[in-house]
Amino acid sequence: MKKIYNKNFILGITLVSAMGGLLFGYDWVVIGGAKPFYERFFEITNSTGLQGWVMSSALIGCLIGAILSGLISDKYGRKQPLILAAFLFTLSAIGTGAVDSLIPFVLYRLIGGVGIGLASAISPMYIAEISPSEIRGRLVSVNQLTIVIGILAAQIVNYFIAEEVPKMATNEFIQSSWNGQIGWRYMFWAETIPALLFFVLAFFIPESPRYLIKAGNTDRAIKTLSRIGGEKYAATEELNIHSTISKENKRVNWSELFTKKLRPLIILGIVLAAFQQWCGINVIFNYAEEIFTSAGYSVGDMMFNIVITGIVNLLFTLIAMQTVDKLGRRKLMLIGSASLALIYTILGTCYFLQVKGLMVLILVVLAIAAYAMTLAPITWVLLSEIFPNRIRGAAMSLATTVLWIACFALTYSFPILNEHLNASGTFWLYALICISGFFFIFKKVVETKGKSLEEIENQYHIS
Repeated sequence: MKKIYNKNFILGITLVSAMGGLLFGYDWVVIGGAKPFYERFFEITNSTGLQGWVMSSALIGCLIGAILSGLISDKYGRKQPLILAAFLFTLSAIGTGAVDSLIPFVLYRLIGGVGIGLASAISPMYIAEISPSEIRGRLVSVNQLTIVIGILAAQIVNYFIAEEVPKMATNEFIQSSWNGQIGWRYMFWAETIPALLFFVLAFFIPESPRYLIKAGNTDRAIKTLSRIGGEKYAATEELNIHSTISKENKRVNWSELFTKKLRPLIILGIVLAAFQQWCGINVIFNYAEEIFTSAGYSVGDMMFNIVITGIVNLLFTLIAMQTVDKLGRRKLMLIGSASLALIYTILGTCYFLQVKGLMVLILVVLAIAAYAMTLAPITWVLLSEIFPNRIRGAAMSLATTVLWIACFALTYSFPILNEHLNASGTFWLYALICISGFFFIFKKVVETKGKSLEEIENQYHIS
């Protein structure tokens, strides 16, 4: 008999929670469009070290937020941290656009980063815990989709806020222009609207039933479960949740993750998380100015090109959602790493031979498409599947922490690498990393498509 769910209720609370993903994507990328203008305003165009620090400072906050997310969500539930993340996004959006000196600018970026760290961990967790098992995959994927929509929204907002910049504009002209004095501020302030909406709406979503039962508040959990699927569904889920919780240890000893039996799997998760960042694609979002201006585009052209990359990112994320259960995880990861290695090799050669313009734009778009369809979403799918049930929370926390550390290293190092290796050498280096990733995945990753979590544990000889 087909089960009937309150789809309007489920979709409503899913979309509210997924606003954390939307703001994650917006806050993550908005700085890339504002970069040509705030760097002139703060006069850091001649300091690659400061440029890298400003761009990567939010990632320190991401790391803090990711580490705190487990502690806060275990103690206060899922709803309260989402409200906190929404508040931090709002505070960061207002403060970043209001400052007149570099130190408070970085401070507000750090605050926004903590919001990203919290949202990146808790939004998908909350959605998974309120979703019926039959539709959980589709609902959790909504969070990934909203991240990409947030990225595209930031790119479009930046494009329409910025006034046209003459092709031969000097640093002094840009610094004294409306873009250089005021425009970049509105790029950050625009985030205030969805952040405030998220903050208000988060008060109206229910707490996770799983957390409520774990905290001993069964009556409230049953009330929410009944709204999701009716009384029979609520009774069945309550028993399932109690059964699961009774089998779980209250705490997982972190030293267990590095026992001889689990160590290879933990290393696999850490490498996959780091590789998703070190494959180099995020520099295209964060350092679009350097990449496109090196290819002969003006600042105005660069803003339009960024929007193109965002649209491609969205379209191929939608394709990934349709293909992950058809083509399989391992195959898509191999396709992604091999494709990026080839594209980066050609892209680096274009820079070396000073081939500029449309060819570079096409290669960048192809790289975004390959990443959006493979490494971007599939890494998260694999990380959620390969770890045994009992240690999944701790292992995911560790992998996520490594991912943000890797992201910081990538973002901070790019302007330094670009200065010493030039664009050609930098992209050749990323190609080498992608080739290494291909062989690692080929040797270490087994296919998990269509298998239960228990079957996956047996594949990795964990049981």
